[in-house]
Amino acid sequence: MNLFPDLKRKYTSEQMSAREAQRQAEFIAWGPVVFQVSRLMLKFGILEMLRDSENGLTEAEVVEGTGLSLYAVKCLLEASLSIGIVLIDTESDRYSISKTGWFLLNDPATRVNIDFNHDVNYLGWFNLEEALKEGRPAGLKHLGDWPTIYEGLSSLPKQVQDSWFGFDHFYSDSSFPDALRIVFAENFVRSLYDVGGNTGKWALQCVAYDDEVEVTILDLPQQIEMMQENIANKPGSERIKGFGINLLDKEASFPKREGGLDAIWMSQFLDCFSEEEIVRILQRAREAMTDETRLFIMETFWDRQRFEPAAFCLTMTSLYFTAMANGNSKMYHSDDMKRLVKQAGLQIETIHDGLGQGHSIMVCKKE
Repeated sequence: MNLFPDLKRKYTSEQMSAREAQRQAEFIAWGPVVFQVSRLMLKFGILEMLRDSENGLTEAEVVEGTGLSLYAVKCLLEASLSIGIVLIDTESDRYSISKTGWFLLNDPATRVNIDFNHDVNYLGWFNLEEALKEGRPAGLKHLGDWPTIYEGLSSLPKQVQDSWFGFDHFYSDSSFPDALRIVFAENFVRSLYDVGGNTGKWALQCVAYDDEVEVTILDLPQQIEMMQENIANKPGSERIKGFGINLLDKEASFPKREGGLDAIWMSQFLDCFSEEEIVRILQRAREAMTDETRLFIMETFWDRQRFEPAAFCLTMTSLYFTAMANGNSKMYHSDDMKRLVKQAGLQIETIHDGLGQGHSIMVCKKE
């Protein structure tokens, strides 16, 4: 298995002493309450109060600042000591924020992940075993009665929807500036299919970057409606079209474009499908391509991450797909995606790594 250097160091040899490993095992056993205590330390503003205090805070001062009972504050602060997000001065009995607590409070990716896991996934994790055994999103029933989460996105409660899109957009948006340069430098792009274009954020970026490009978004009909509402009256929106398609329908073909197609864009899209489904989608993309068309696959491949915490987040995200999204997809190792691209009759020209929050772009052409 190929791994980038930081991952190889972490995943190929033992990192802990026996005592540290035992403690980690208990940390895992109490994981659900570790998550909820940490989330509430954020929600109640306690970590923020500790960060902004000059010399830390006593329990009484936290009670005064939050309006919580002394009992609630004691429970949260004592648990937070064990979790490692606060520290205590035993001389003054004053609490302060730890380095881990600081990242929990200030790291944007961590905050997005907390909201995503609480609002979208938390109840559904209980059905992960069922989902793994049956190959279906068994936890999705906690949000609604749909075959996959994608059919239900437009119907989710606002807070759940905000956390889902917040998670989705946070990781893709940071890669857009680099991605635009790659897409529009690789080829003379005047026509582009944005497959799984969601709310149209990438399409709007494209028409703003190049005042001649025309973008067609291919997505579920209900997503096309949401996209059209989102882009309405925005600069360049007249050059963005929608094409409703269910890509799980084996008979659904990409639209043929008269005069040929310059580019096909798939961002954080193929991870929403099983390997068999990916091959079928790529084969249909190939049918719409000419020899000059380039297919750009942007994904966060877990093996190609510069820092190990990113790989941790990605392998955990795979289980969101299992329990909540569709039951059969994941965040892929790049070797798996290379194999699927080849199976579909395509060839990888180049791979660009290190975009935004750990994205890579595979540039493909017809084999």
